[in-house]
Amino acid sequence: MAIVLRNSAQIAKIRTAGRLVAQAHAMLREYVVPGAVVSDLDRLVEEFLREHNASPSFKGYKGFPASICASINDVICHGIPDRTKLKDGDIIAIDIGAHLDGWHGDSCVTYPVGSIDPTSQHLIDVTQEAMWRGIAAARAGNRLGDVGAAIQDYVESQGFAVVREYTGHGIGRAMHEEPTVLHYGTPGTGLKLRAGIVMTVEPMVNVGRPDTRLLKDGWTVKTVDGSRSAQFEHEIAITDGEPEILTVL
Repeated sequence: MAIVLRNSAQIAKIRTAGRLVAQAHAMLREYVVPGAVVSDLDRLVEEFLREHNASPSFKGYKGFPASICASINDVICHGIPDRTKLKDGDIIAIDIGAHLDGWHGDSCVTYPVGSIDPTSQHLIDVTQEAMWRGIAAARAGNRLGDVGAAIQDYVESQGFAVVREYTGHGIGRAMHEEPTVLHYGTPGTGLKLRAGIVMTVEPMVNVGRPDTRLLKDGWTVKTVDGSRSAQFEHEIAITDGEPEILTVL
């Protein structure tokens, strides 16, 4: 069942884990440049987290071999960092998870590498805005279908497609908990949200078709048509008012 925060000590701890993820993204931003080696970015994040008494949430999770997910261009999610060098014009979604004092923080940002083409910039802008619209709909008394519909309606109005197979999730003491947070849906349907629920909103948006394909490594997910994909994610807590974004500085 969904984690529900019940006291100020729990809230303080999960805020700290979320803030550390935001700090890791802030640290990493200057290194996401043409010529950067993706596995070096992974090393930087792991070192940063361990220096702050945390461990990478993803490393070893169900066998995942790295500290970040690094998804370049037509990779939708779960890209494994390797010795690939970033090129001018690439986009890369970097997902960071931190396990600190028993709680998890989780956030993804899609970074432009150097100068990118207008379609890729529009994709990044739309995906980030879709996340914000989903978060705005995540209020106590609303339903998960309201969150998904807010994302889907906006993305499709911009001519892009929302990935169906990969979703947001509850999060707290475990990396993945209930509820499953779809990024598409029908208003007024699904779980009713209540104060204390902690979850991620993390739309994955494709320029082309929404279809996905899983590579033989068992992790890397690509677009079927080779079109580019972007992702943004924040971890949030449902409150009696506006949702609280946990993965911010």
